[in-house]
Amino acid sequence: MSTDPAIMMAEIMGGLTGPGGAFELIETPGHPAPGFVGAARNLGEVLTASVGFGERDYIVTVTERLTYAQHAERVAALAEALREEHGVRPGDRVAIDAANVPDWIVSFWAAVAVGAVAVGYNAWWAPLEIEYALGHTEPKLVIADAKRAAQIGDRAVVLTLEEGVPAAVERHRGAELRVHDAAPEDPAVILYTSGTSGRPKGAVHSHRNLASVIEYHRVNDAMIVEMAAKWGIESRPEDRRYLLALPLFHIASLHNLAVPRLATGSTVVMYQGGFDVDRVLSLVEKEKVTNWGAVPTMAHRILEHGDVSKYDLSSLTAFALASAPSSPAFKARLTEAFPPARGALVDSYGLTESCTAIAVASPMDLEQAPGTLGRPVTGVRLEIRDAEGRALPEGEEGEVCVLSPYVMLGYWNNEEATASAIGPDGWLRTGDIGMIDQGRLRLTTRRSDLIIRGGENVYPVEIENVLAEYPGVHECVVLGAPHPDLGQEVMAVVVFTGEPASEQELAGFAKERLAYFKVPSRWEITTSPLPRNATGKVIRRDVENTVGLSPETSAASPS
Repeated sequence: MSTDPAIMMAEIMGGLTGPGGAFELIETPGHPAPGFVGAARNLGEVLTASVGFGERDYIVTVTERLTYAQHAERVAALAEALREEHGVRPGDRVAIDAANVPDWIVSFWAAVAVGAVAVGYNAWWAPLEIEYALGHTEPKLVIADAKRAAQIGDRAVVLTLEEGVPAAVERHRGAELRVHDAAPEDPAVILYTSGTSGRPKGAVHSHRNLASVIEYHRVNDAMIVEMAAKWGIESRPEDRRYLLALPLFHIASLHNLAVPRLATGSTVVMYQGGFDVDRVLSLVEKEKVTNWGAVPTMAHRILEHGDVSKYDLSSLTAFALASAPSSPAFKARLTEAFPPARGALVDSYGLTESCTAIAVASPMDLEQAPGTLGRPVTGVRLEIRDAEGRALPEGEEGEVCVLSPYVMLGYWNNEEATASAIGPDGWLRTGDIGMIDQGRLRLTTRRSDLIIRGGENVYPVEIENVLAEYPGVHECVVLGAPHPDLGQEVMAVVVFTGEPASEQELAGFAKERLAYFKVPSRWEITTSPLPRNATGKVIRRDVENTVGLSPETSAASPS
């Protein structure tokens, strides 16, 4: 076997996923994408098997520790309450609307146990957004913290995390863990994406999707074990401790942390509250965190914080950036100032619709090809296609298209959007533009007009539709403006026909209808019409130039 790390990793991965390998990938009858031979049939099997990890820590916070055994007991009791007290049946939706707490995860697994579809509501939504989601997914029950329960009011049956869930668990303490035997293609979870057409869309992920994501993480763990063994180092996946610092209604925290870690016996160290560098690093030090996936905004605040040497971060051996673009220059500054990023920093690219990463750039990729997003991950087939759907050769720019066992089933109750995103051949059209550069993905343009604010996707049309309802607004356009901490902030150019409203009035109107991160923080209020082309479409580039945003500065980059 070669001693070159890149070749060595490729050889190990080939053995793991090839014929007879522990994670063999084969063509799956009835599915366009290959599948893992050893994947669980459904998430219920994963939940049942997790009981075997016993007294190991599953979820840890500053104030609470939940072992695998305790987690299974809580899930069994809450699942019994869902069945017996709330009449939840297989296929019903159970929505979760809350900030990160251990019982968010318990509620998810309880929904899995009864065969319900767990729906992650965005905890930053405004009341009108919540109202839309309630009508869209029609949950049998909403599990919510007190703050969100107050926003929901009497529009749905609500079980509160502070009182309702603990009381339900206590009433059914000692219940047997009974798990519904879901079919692989049954929906398991719905997570919302910001709407390109004005409304959030619910991406539906099946049990097969999530079971495949688990296998993706397990095969990565197995590769690390074998790589470490080549250098005489022992590596045990169950000893890893993962920092969960992003919202659980995102795939980064739910699909790619809480769910796969239940299958590997490792620990989820949950950070709670607003991001504070000292609190985060204290938690990393105290709980000996080994792995951390951060968004660039978090990394930027670490850089702004300055000297971090007072913290013992020696346990942190894996540090990843995801959810928003970051420039090579920014990565260079980060690796210089933050020791855990040196030699360990990875970058990735993925979508809610893809369930997990599409491509990952290793430390070697970032060194050899700065600005690229690495190679397609295990199980992913990636093509760059032209407008007619034809695959393009390396070096030519086109739409990034993906086929994998991770790709969503579609959008909940939205056949038109599903057909637009997933072709008859099963390939997901991401809407992002890129090219293949020496085997690695290079992204040139993210989805049309997308703004990424602190890792949150914001689609301008949703905000434009709200602002258009304000009395006297003739037209408006929403843009992404550079921001030193968030990467981008939301800027609105609003055209009035008569006396213009003030920024404060427009912001107050938007706050009543949109999550806080979607409310514009920069405004240009005018009576001059927006520039349009011959077909009547707003020329966004001209607007950007008018308000002092060049295409370069309006791209999301914290550098």
